[in-house]
Amino acid sequence: MGEPTKAVACSVWRHQGLTAGKRTIPEEAAVAFTYEGGSYAVMMATPQDLEDFAFGFSVTEGLVSSPADIRQLDIVEHDAGIELRMWLAEPRAAALSERRRYLAGPTGCGLCGIDSLDEAVRPARRVRDGATFAPAEIMRALEALAPRQELNRQTRAVHAAAFWQPGAGLLAVREDVGRHNALDKLAGALARDRVPGHGGMVLLTSRVSVEMVQKTAAIGAPLIVAVSAPTALALRTADGAGITLVAIARSDGFEIFTHPHRIEKETGKEVVINVA
Repeated sequence: MGEPTKAVACSVWRHQGLTAGKRTIPEEAAVAFTYEGGSYAVMMATPQDLEDFAFGFSVTEGLVSSPADIRQLDIVEHDAGIELRMWLAEPRAAALSERRRYLAGPTGCGLCGIDSLDEAVRPARRVRDGATFAPAEIMRALEALAPRQELNRQTRAVHAAAFWQPGAGLLAVREDVGRHNALDKLAGALARDRVPGHGGMVLLTSRVSVEMVQKTAAIGAPLIVAVSAPTALALRTADGAGITLVAIARSDGFEIFTHPHRIEKETGKEVVINVA
């Protein structure tokens, strides 16, 4: 596979004038998902962690329930991009033929090309209840994320999705030019390592759209923590899925939008709860 970054020449303007410079930028490639010999999706993505991408996309799309449902995966390079060629075990292969659809979109677009509105706004799977999280732990998770974003440190141009488990810290971090892709890669990493999602939180360096909630629900995580704001549809979907959605998470705090009962109250401290 090609490298995930590329060093390029550029001209740099500062108040002192124009000088020659260099910049490391992320690579982007067309990644095609094919199942049973048929095309399913084409995404523009960072060409790394492709096995995680294949397994995670398959899980969050509901095509498989675990990596065991994929009996063979071949990563095939073409001049135009990369093909993730998969064959499914039964009964998944038969089920796929009944719901096959095609989508193709720009960077990170998880909905482009869907010909069914019902599919686009499908209800997310309801997550398990019971897990609670201390505000201090959420802040620790956020602080731990930035040093693990190696691609973003080099390029300042990619998103990250990470999984934090109380008592264990950051178990996985995945990066990509597309925020949906980063979350799919995280889902694949957790599935391949058999890490249960119900005991931890998903961290996102992007805004929270409905697809991000749907994918988190497929992982089974009860808490999303994002640095940017959610959409209204994402809030409704998180509420219906039983997911606690924390957003605008910065160094000085965060806002809780759905299911605030999972965020523990700290004695002597006030946690701002902003419920939509």
